[in-house]
Amino acid sequence: MTRFRIGTRKSTMALAQTEEIARRLQAAIPSLDIEIVKFETTGDSDQTSKLLTHGGKGGAFVAEIRRAMLDGRLNAAMHSLKDMPGNEETPGLVIAALLSRDPPGDVLVLRKGLSLEDFRKDGGRGCKIGTNAVRRAAYARRLFPHAELIHFRGAADTRIRKLDNGELQRLPDGGAVGPADALIMARSGLERVGLADRASYEFPVADMLPAAGQGIVAVECPAADFETRRILATIDDAAARACADAEREVLWVLNGHCNSPIAGFSTIEAGQMTLTASVLDEDGGRFIEAQRTGPADRPRELGRAVGLELLGNGAAELIERSRPR
Repeated sequence: MTRFRIGTRKSTMALAQTEEIARRLQAAIPSLDIEIVKFETTGDSDQTSKLLTHGGKGGAFVAEIRRAMLDGRLNAAMHSLKDMPGNEETPGLVIAALLSRDPPGDVLVLRKGLSLEDFRKDGGRGCKIGTNAVRRAAYARRLFPHAELIHFRGAADTRIRKLDNGELQRLPDGGAVGPADALIMARSGLERVGLADRASYEFPVADMLPAAGQGIVAVECPAADFETRRILATIDDAAARACADAEREVLWVLNGHCNSPIAGFSTIEAGQMTLTASVLDEDGGRFIEAQRTGPADRPRELGRAVGLELLGNGAAELIERSRPR
């Protein structure tokens, strides 16, 4: 029996995603002896600072696990694709498998006792919305112009616990914000931790475009480990890979950073892919969107065309404006 070590974060959602990888691998190759190795990353242990402090999501949630792969301590590692920087590559590593996409959209989670009708009154006036994603915050400022957006960190189940308990979110300077009246979260994350029933409203993709790769679980491994790549290829989903290639190509063309409000989402129907991507400024005031359709077997070309259209319409200025100083 072959020992196969997969690294993952300790959060409930990350473990659920990694267990799904293990189930699919076991079904494909019953002789595998799969071991899940848990890591407490910087982003998990520091629930106060903004992710930018640790180099964005890539630095906060990915870097330590990647080192373990490069050191030979792991065969592979699980990542949420949306947490993997799209404007850079990690030498020596490759995304060897992508699982079929979970529901990609974002949802609104309300504190208990608050109705959707009350929340929507007068553009969310008097309500505090918690999120750590600059993309979600930018869209929320357009949808709920009178609500207050507050920095809110934690794993999916942790954030909901803080919402329900009326807990404040600590800030790096020693202060605090909150408590939150609502959270904006990924639907797939809620489903992974068994809390899908807490979604009070699902945002249509037209109103809040998902992050590039949202809802896709990625499995990364050392590029030179061809046996591991062969094993992981048994669970790779062709449609998810095509969509990921298109959406991440947009990130590559835009050279966005971890603080950029960039969104991208693609669908495939009858051999054709439709890709929509957008760039917003952080206050939601300016919004640039592009959409194109092309052959599903040429996703990178489609992503490049959409990214270049966004640049032609002024996206570089918005991205530069949001770059850390």
